[in-house]
Amino acid sequence: MIRRRFLSIVVAVLLAGCGGHAVQDAPPPAALGPVATLRAVPNEFAIYGSMKTLEIAPILVAARDHYEGELTLQDGGIPNLIGAPSTAGPAVIATHAETQALRYSVTHPELRIILTVTEARYRIVARRSSGIARLADLKGKRIATLATTSAGYFLARMLGQVRLSFADIQPVRISPIEDMAGALARGDVDAIAIWDPYSTSAAKMLGSDAIEFPGDGVYRERFNLNTTAANLADPRQRTRIVAFVRAIIEASEAIRRDPAPAQKQVLWGSSFGPEEVAASWPNLSFPAALPADLLDVLVDEERWLAMQDKRAPRSRARLARLIDASVLDEALGSR
Repeated sequence: MIRRRFLSIVVAVLLAGCGGHAVQDAPPPAALGPVATLRAVPNEFAIYGSMKTLEIAPILVAARDHYEGELTLQDGGIPNLIGAPSTAGPAVIATHAETQALRYSVTHPELRIILTVTEARYRIVARRSSGIARLADLKGKRIATLATTSAGYFLARMLGQVRLSFADIQPVRISPIEDMAGALARGDVDAIAIWDPYSTSAAKMLGSDAIEFPGDGVYRERFNLNTTAANLADPRQRTRIVAFVRAIIEASEAIRRDPAPAQKQVLWGSSFGPEEVAASWPNLSFPAALPADLLDVLVDEERWLAMQDKRAPRSRARLARLIDASVLDEALGSR
């Protein structure tokens, strides 16, 4: 019954996002488990995450196969923790990259990062025929990215490796994001800096004309589980949160053993193709931990965000309060 409730809510979300029509390339519900009704029911334990990302995989697997309580899972993110309305009720936990946790916590210091669910390897994909053979050749080029996201921070860090900045390029915003690879292939832009599977798709479309600049050692995305100090202080919600973190740990172990079921899950909530997902998968890892360098990343990224927002960066001590390791410690201790 628990699994039926979870899956019925996910189906409702997907249908709502497609104007009431099922995604053509999605596997049938039977491939994921029994489905009861197509009606999202608000629940006291609501989880929000972006269903159109590969990084969401451990959340989907944990909710379906490892969490023993009742929950609702809805498309969304950190805004749902801090007041954004939704038919499924307010979020108790929500996913997002560390960039957005930093952005929203400026006015909502009660936000807490409690787990890194997924780490993603980013890279710039460019067209050789645009005269790009090295990073420095990006100067003056049209580069598609989302400047206010982790992709924008990644691009800034990469440009900084050759003493360039956003002022030295022509940033281009492509909407919808699914058209980034096509824009690069058509020559509308010279390069893209974005997460997978879009970068993998772009490299495939360009073939021998593609040149890639990986961010290894420069940046990797931390796709985190977030909540609020109030939720952690609520005994009932804390019990649920700890149990779900434990479920993510178990789900991540299962994904590392056999990624195929998780790959099928992310297909269901997106427009990605099976080959696209499989080709992108090596650029993901599922630590279900709090990386030792997480605070270092927050401190560096905070400087970049503060410069954009024309404010003073917060201190390392203040940023350290955004990370709460107690939930992970409790989850590991109760396994």
